[in-house]
This record gives sequence, structure tokens and C-alpha cells, in this order.
Amino acid sequence: MIRTQKILLICLMAMFVFSCGSRRRAERKASKAKIEKFREAKKDLENKIETPKRNTVPVIKNTADYIAVYKDLAVAEMKKYGIPASITLAQGILESGSGRGGLAVKANNHFGIKCHDWTGAKVYYDDDKAQECFRKYKSPSRSFRDHSEFLANRKRYANLFTLDKDDYKAWAKGLRRAGYATDKKYPQKLISLIERYRLDKFDDPSKKRKRNKINKTYTVVKGDTLYSISRKYNITVKTLQSMNGLRDTQLSIGQVLKIKPSEKN
Repeated sequence: MIRTQKILLICLMAMFVFSCGSRRRAERKASKAKIEKFREAKKDLENKIETPKRNTVPVIKNTADYIAVYKDLAVAEMKKYGIPASITLAQGILESGSGRGGLAVKANNHFGIKCHDWTGAKVYYDDDKAQECFRKYKSPSRSFRDHSEFLANRKRYANLFTLDKDDYKAWAKGLRRAGYATDKKYPQKLISLIERYRLDKFDDPSKKRKRNKINKTYTVVKGDTLYSISRKYNITVKTLQSMNGLRDTQLSIGQVLKIKPSEKN
């Protein structure tokens, strides 16, 4: 009887050990399955996160699309740097072929800015000369920011920032005079784009109507002096200097001055 009980006890213990071993193996198998499932889920999530990064540049089919995509960015740059949004958009449209040109596609370069003192990534593209060096950007927004900084940080463009940001015609002409482009028709091309697509509506329209009533511009010609211009518009030399940020009386032919005309004019 005792022997039978021992045998029964041994059998029960063996069954218990086998059962525990089977349970551990099942748990290990389930754990491995969970880990593998977790890894697959993580990989899928990473792929989903990476996909937008590889496709950050929107698809542009025409100029209207370009304006719709980049108008807010141009306005933000205007508020920060004082460059008319209409000018930024018109230059972007012209220089990048509405975002579909080679430089825009390959290098996110929307403004045809060449390397100069650039230390970042570069691409080589045929322009005035074969295989000229152009700046390459990680995104279109970086191109827009560099365009603002390029104009704001160079002395030859300083006179532009004395102009009213609503005066897109003066800005277009000023860019050509400062050497931004070699094309003699560059100002007319910008102005044509602005007026065709009504880009000036992005140039702070709430202030534009009021400013147009009291201000206009005058382009300096040979023989002009501040005194002669002040007499013509019945204002003082000091007022002219103040309106245009002039420290002395030196003028250059082609320079655009802001004018506040008298009631007679």
C-alpha cells in the first residue's frame, strides 16, 4: 500500500514538473511572439513617421498652386524682414518656374541664389555660364529664409529697405539696380507677375489704401539734388532725408525716393 502511494506521488510530481515545464515553454513562446509583434509594430510606426519627411515638398502643378502653397510663408518673411510678400512670391515664381524648375526640384532653391560665400550644400547648374554654383537647401522654407537674409544682410540692397513695403514697383526696380539680376527686363517681369496674379494683396492691404493717398515715389535723374526735388514737391530737404533715411545730401541716378506731396500735387 505504501509502495503504491509512493508510486502515485512520484507520478503526480512528474506530472507537475512536466506541466510547469510546458507552461514555461508556452510562456517563453508567447513572450517571443509579443516581442516580435512589438518590433513589427515599431517598424511600421517608424515607416509611417519617415514617409512625410521624404515627401515634404508639395506637388505644384501651376502658378496658382505655387501661390497657394507659399503665400503664408512669404507674408511671414515680410513681417520679419520687411520685404514685400508680393516681391518674394514674384521672384519665387520667376526664378523657380513656379517651383517646377531644375534648381527648385533638385536643390529647393527658389530664388536662383548662387554660392558666393555659402558653406552649405551646393549644386551646379547652367545659368549665365556653364555649371555655375548654386546654394542647396533642405527645404523650400529654408530657401525663403535665406532669400530674406540675403537681401537684408548685404549693403547693396540697403536702399530697398527705405522703401514702403507696399511699393512693389520701386522694389522691383531697386532689385535690378542693386544687381540681383542681369536681365534688363527683370523689374517689368516681376511687376507683370504681381499685377497678373494680384500678389500685392498680400502686402498689408489694411495700410495700403491710406499710404497711397499721401505718398508716392520719385526716381532721381541726372541734375537732381535734394534741394531741387524738395522745391518741386514743396517739402523741406530735412523731410526728404527723414522719409528716406538719408544721412547726407548725396543722390544717385535711378535712386527711388519716397515723396509726401503737397495738396497742389
